[in-house]
Amino acid sequence: MANIISILIGIITLILAFVGLVPLLGWTNWLILPIAGIGALFGLVSKSSSGMYFCLIVMAICALRLFIGGGII
Repeated sequence: MANIISILIGIITLILAFVGLVPLLGWTNWLILPIAGIGALFGLVSKSSSGMYFCLIVMAICALRLFIGGGII
């Protein structure tokens, strides 16, 4: 059950991450990172680790976008 919750959180944050890829909306990635982290924690406590890895990939995408944009843009 925790893995399903983790995957659902990951899907929602991935959709929001695509919004954060638009120029001048990169600040939304600061909101997405903690939410994806919570999803990764749900995936950590489950038997399967696919949800955790999915949330970690979303976090990596958001972190890369923040790094490229200088943290804000």
